[in-house]
Amino acid sequence: MKKAVVVFVGLFGVLAAGCMALALGKGGGSFPLLKEKSGISPEFVFTYAENQPQEYPTTRGAMKFADLVFEETKGRIKINVFSGGELGDEVSVLDQLQFGGVDFARVSVMTMGTAVPQLNVLQLPYLYRDGNHMWKALDGEIGQEFMESLEGSGVVGMSWYDAGARHFYNSVKPIERLEDIRGMRIRVAESELMSKMVEALGAKPIPMAYSEVYAALEIGRIDGAENNWPSYESMRHFEVAKYMTVDGHNRIPELQLVSEATWNKMGEEDREIIMKCAKESSVYERGLWAEWEKAAEERLLKKGCIVTELTHGEQIRFRASVMTVYQMYGKDYIDVVNRIEEIQ
Repeated sequence: MKKAVVVFVGLFGVLAAGCMALALGKGGGSFPLLKEKSGISPEFVFTYAENQPQEYPTTRGAMKFADLVFEETKGRIKINVFSGGELGDEVSVLDQLQFGGVDFARVSVMTMGTAVPQLNVLQLPYLYRDGNHMWKALDGEIGQEFMESLEGSGVVGMSWYDAGARHFYNSVKPIERLEDIRGMRIRVAESELMSKMVEALGAKPIPMAYSEVYAALEIGRIDGAENNWPSYESMRHFEVAKYMTVDGHNRIPELQLVSEATWNKMGEEDREIIMKCAKESSVYERGLWAEWEKAAEERLLKKGCIVTELTHGEQIRFRASVMTVYQMYGKDYIDVVNRIEEIQ
């Protein structure tokens, strides 16, 4: 019987994941397991970290990926999906991926941008005309180049997941023109790029933990925030900020990743299977997201949310206002920005 080897990487908060891996009978995704109740004996069992709840589209996409891999390998490879942040938040999960403490994960480009600055291009405001425009970029040559930019980061990119379009919502008034948002206190994630975007629009960015937004809106500490439809609904922000402006200022995709340490232990055949299943699960997740987003919007309209869509002219004004953000974060990659803009 092989002895399990546990690598201590406490500096990155992976002790909990290591203990869980040991309890499963594996470490870093490389140790055989005992025969399962189904009668199938997986050769390997891997961990997959997901910080969203089980019903969320990205989690269901991860589960689809795990099912496809199990099926394609005839039970030889099993992937256990841990949802709800059980293995840590995205930042700690990324650390664990880089050191092999977690095998697979779904991580936002916003998080990955700290490790791979080139990915910040994908966060630039008003970069895409719509969702179809984004997927034409990411599913093509440009998306592959971004995947290749991960080389040396300790992770390998597998596929792109959807996280929808982000919009502004507030408790004060409809935002119909650029002048309407000026002076508003807008909550942003703890991201310098997002703060600079809000500043460029003439509003005041208030970095704040996501869990604090509802109370801050309720007591008037902030005037508004920004996020996608499902998040606006699930956190019940619509109760204290009924004005939603559909501007799609950001479409920040998600990445399905595998630890390079785990990837290097796989044979070529298994790598091909993993990539194939990851891409299939991506198509599945995007379909789920579209349904989830549409349903959330319809429910919120019935609950009295007041929705405003920017006119084409105002969209142009909003985009023109954030060109300083492009100069700060996109100047070294202006060729990529231009190539994305030219996609028809």
